[in-house]
Amino acid sequence: MDILYLLIPLSAVLVLIILGVFGWALHRGQFEDLEYEGERILQDDDGPVDSHQALSQIKPEQSSNLLPERREEKPYGS
Repeated sequence: MDILYLLIPLSAVLVLIILGVFGWALHRGQFEDLEYEGERILQDDDGPVDSHQALSQIKPEQSSNLLPERREEKPYGS
């Protein structure tokens, strides 16, 4: 029963913190335009990229990352 003297004020403080964060978000305009942010990812700013064009833009030092590394085959037990 004594734990209630601790839990009730802690829960009240937690509610005040949550309300404060929610009020801050409302004041900063976080909830003004919910639809645009969801659709922004679907908008295509760049045109379609041809695979040959994309590969031609890769620098030579980057091309080594595209090829798998070759490992030397060692006989079993050596």
